[in-house]
Amino acid sequence: MPELPEVEVTRLGIAPHLIGRKISAVKVIDGRLRWPVPRNLPKILQDQKVHSIERRGKYLLMALDTGYLLLHLGMTGTLRVLPSSDLLKPHDRVTFEFGKLSLRLHDPRKFGAVLWHPNTKGTIDKNALLQKLGTEPFAPEFAGELGGRILYERSRRRSIAVKQFLLAGQAVVGVGNIYCSESLFEAKIHPAKAAGKLTRPECIRLANAVRFILQNAIEAGGSSLKDFVNSEGNPGYFMVQTKAYDRKDQPCKVCKIPIKQIVQGQRSTYFCPQCQKR
Repeated sequence: MPELPEVEVTRLGIAPHLIGRKISAVKVIDGRLRWPVPRNLPKILQDQKVHSIERRGKYLLMALDTGYLLLHLGMTGTLRVLPSSDLLKPHDRVTFEFGKLSLRLHDPRKFGAVLWHPNTKGTIDKNALLQKLGTEPFAPEFAGELGGRILYERSRRRSIAVKQFLLAGQAVVGVGNIYCSESLFEAKIHPAKAAGKLTRPECIRLANAVRFILQNAIEAGGSSLKDFVNSEGNPGYFMVQTKAYDRKDQPCKVCKIPIKQIVQGQRSTYFCPQCQKR
């Protein structure tokens, strides 16, 4: 499932091709996504100019003349910029035409989203899908001790495991399953430790680890397990540098003790029992 690094890699890939261009046409091939694509979207977007493409959590926010186009990749979606002359492929759901270029949402499982937020409904941060999201990991307010303070304050009296606390995305967004295991390993925190028992120093270490791991993942092009490719069709390579995730029974790269695997919330978690003592 594309997480924050994969979405950011996609944003960085498509933005240079689209910013400053006008949408010449929108083709809804199959609008039955997580939420139905608005039927009047082609008419709304006709001739609107792309002013910027930002990211909030796992949503891409395309600023146009009269509002924002919200794009979500769902479980298996990808966005690619291709020549408009390229033939459509099975599972291409929506295309946004920019003259000779085409931005195509390819989504085999149809869990993605293409939604419209007009300026008449207020600023984009007022959108209901974005209001409950946690702090952005690369925002200034999540750096160092500030990030540690956010994690500490939002984890108080929480008996949920710290891994589930991170995955929920209400404290900080974008720490998906792979990046949870890696961030907790980096911070030397056991994934099953109750979030409410984290100390202030542990929260600072964890905030720094989250930023470090996510930045490394972005620089590696994200993580490709089965489906993800970037805007140029290339897979991400973060999986080749993981220290915990998917390394069950392999020696820890720090202490050589075998990495363990447990299941939390039906998701696999990997950790070192020596480096991440409970």
